[in-house]
Amino acid sequence: MTFLGAIRSVLGNYARFEGSTARAEYWWRQLALFLLTILVGGVSYGTDPFAGPLGLVGLLVVLPSLAVAIRRLHDTDRSGWYILVAFVPLIGGLILLWWYLQPGIPGPNRFGPDPRAG
Repeated sequence: MTFLGAIRSVLGNYARFEGSTARAEYWWRQLALFLLTILVGGVSYGTDPFAGPLGLVGLLVVLPSLAVAIRRLHDTDRSGWYILVAFVPLIGGLILLWWYLQPGIPGPNRFGPDPRAG
């Protein structure tokens, strides 16, 4: 999957929580969000981050970020409820990172077809 293909896929599935997301799509989306944050953060430098453009970007990406993270968990054959692991202090984020880095289950799983199958 290419960078632009991943962005199109995420925008096309803005708030879709069912199905799976391939590892490449997830990480290309993370890169796009990082670059957007740097761009918008540079424009709004010196202002309150929650009152300016950066706060608006945060509001616009919270739902698709949650959706793509849950679909990524589905690709590893885990329930979307595992996203709540993030609330475990110190280690929760690391556990999620480990799961996001893992390759998906080959072939279809209980959440749908393999997203890499094309």
